Amino acid sequence: MEINNAYLDEVYARVCARNAGEKEFLQAVKEVFTTLIPVVEKRPDIVESGVIEQIVEPERFIQFRVAWLDDNGKMQINRGFRVQYNSAIGPYKGGLRLHPSVCSSVIKFLGFEQIFKNSLTGLPMGGGKGGSDFDPKGKSDAEVMRFCQAFMTELFKYIGPNEDVPAGDIGVGAREIGYLFGQYKRITGDFSGVLTGKGLTYGGSLVRKQATGYGLCYFTNNMLKAKNDSFKGKTVVISGSGNVAIYACEKSTQLGAKVVAMSDSNGYIYDADGIKLDVVKAIKEGRRGRIKEYIDAVPTATYTDGCRGIWNIKCDIALPCATQNEIDEADAKKLIANGVKYVCEGANMPSTIEAINAFLSAGVYFGPAKAANAGGVATSGLEMSQNSIRLSWTAEEVDQKLEGIMKSIYDNASKAAKEYATEDNLVAGANIAGFLKVAEAMMAQGAL
Repeated sequence: MEINNAYLDEVYARVCARNAGEKEFLQAVKEVFTTLIPVVEKRPDIVESGVIEQIVEPERFIQFRVAWLDDNGKMQINRGFRVQYNSAIGPYKGGLRLHPSVCSSVIKFLGFEQIFKNSLTGLPMGGGKGGSDFDPKGKSDAEVMRFCQAFMTELFKYIGPNEDVPAGDIGVGAREIGYLFGQYKRITGDFSGVLTGKGLTYGGSLVRKQATGYGLCYFTNNMLKAKNDSFKGKTVVISGSGNVAIYACEKSTQLGAKVVAMSDSNGYIYDADGIKLDVVKAIKEGRRGRIKEYIDAVPTATYTDGCRGIWNIKCDIALPCATQNEIDEADAKKLIANGVKYVCEGANMPSTIEAINAFLSAGVYFGPAKAANAGGVATSGLEMSQNSIRLSWTAEEVDQKLEGIMKSIYDNASKAAKEYATEDNLVAGANIAGFLKVAEAMMAQGAL
């Protein structure tokens, strides 16, 4: 599929040639490029500067071996990655993902998306991402600790509070951040804000755990308000049952909606009376169990194998919070046929390009990930600020700042959509608003 702009098609062809087979990364680049056509047409200075050719190429890509001992004393080998993608507006910032699917393509797609997401927050943060194909599921705490220590023993060479500040992502929660931070401090002797998502006893921020899920709902709430609507009385389906999904469920419920379904990689639960979040938290946060255990505590609920089936459930609002490409065109059409009015992305790139086009064509108001799930990195930025001034803000202060940032992101995306695309195309608006800030910074610093 061509982008339908000679210049962008030429640049994209070179990206494809250089990154052959990296489907996730190429998908992310194409999704951004298709929305930049009006920018290219209105801003010849950006084309002449070469910014677009530069922004698709990482400033630095690091791959390394991670060797660690399992509980049987056997050596295990994983691959570690860090992409330091763009530092035009601040130090590299982005999470670490531990999952078997992690590879160079996934890390580059996540890092590329992070450039624009961080730009949208209005905070001085560049784009980066990292992780490993290590799978923490089924591993003991001691195995996870030894892996994290081995991983940081290599990563520490490339990061720092004013250079690159990693955070958590899939597979990296408070436990992993603690082990990573401890090893960094052990090696360097430096107690600094080099990681975010830290525990509250050693420099973490209140509301960081809830931030991505809460921020998603704050962004969705601004979408609703723009249509003179609200969460009250709405039926919501949320995929996933990790950190983002749990706190999106919590905030949706607080705002008056009824969440009826959640999932994990094995299947999904449906509770017509509304998800009992305390049960989900006990399963997922308490014992790292599987979502099917929900029906043991709530016999009136149902469990179905296969997580994709969750999109068959009728809802007003869909919040995909699991992983990339979890909604394809067929899933989108099921949601549309069942009357979904709003779709807002809590995961990174959870909808395929075909699915997004289906939503937009059907008039579904769609909130893209790089805008809607920016609450986590925004609060990480607030954690960096607190670390820098050696102060902690209250939960109310952080939450208020988060809500304000998400409103600003919506306003900027909406404004850019009106100026360059169509009023309700927040996909284009978010890409363009995020891109323009980075492009202007790159040109000011000598992109020529």
